Amino acid sequence: MPPESTASSLEVRASMRGNRGKDTKPELLLRRLLHRRGMRYRVDTRPIADVRRRADLVFPGDRIAVFVDGCFWHGCPDHYRPATKNADFWREKINGNRARDTQTNDTLTAAGWTVIRVWEHDDLARAATRIENAVRRKRGAAHLVATAGDH
Repeated sequence: MPPESTASSLEVRASMRGNRGKDTKPELLLRRLLHRRGMRYRVDTRPIADVRRRADLVFPGDRIAVFVDGCFWHGCPDHYRPATKNADFWREKINGNRARDTQTNDTLTAAGWTVIRVWEHDDLARAATRIENAVRRKRGAAHLVATAGDH
């Protein structure tokens, strides 16, 4: 942990170090569900090479980026509960994460990407359907654009 990230106890420090930045249970389950549906994607990839943001799942040809957000780390409006110890540090940390999420959404959207955010508590089967539908819409739209000039 960086020096400014002080845990309130050894137990909290161990818990924080155990939190994964990728390959979380919700991510793995969502990936499995999508793979079973025949969907292929890249994992933990920068949608735009020169932008320092990584999406959990990327459909590069379709320009779709999927983020699976943890309730604590991304400040879920339904489940986030502020820390009581080191409250100022955690408030700044979570607010910074929220601001970065918004900036990421704005940057990708401005570059023509579709951004899909899934909360860890979401029904992942529904999320998989939402993602599959977005990919199929993009592919259908690409097909329509590609064939429009053929008439």
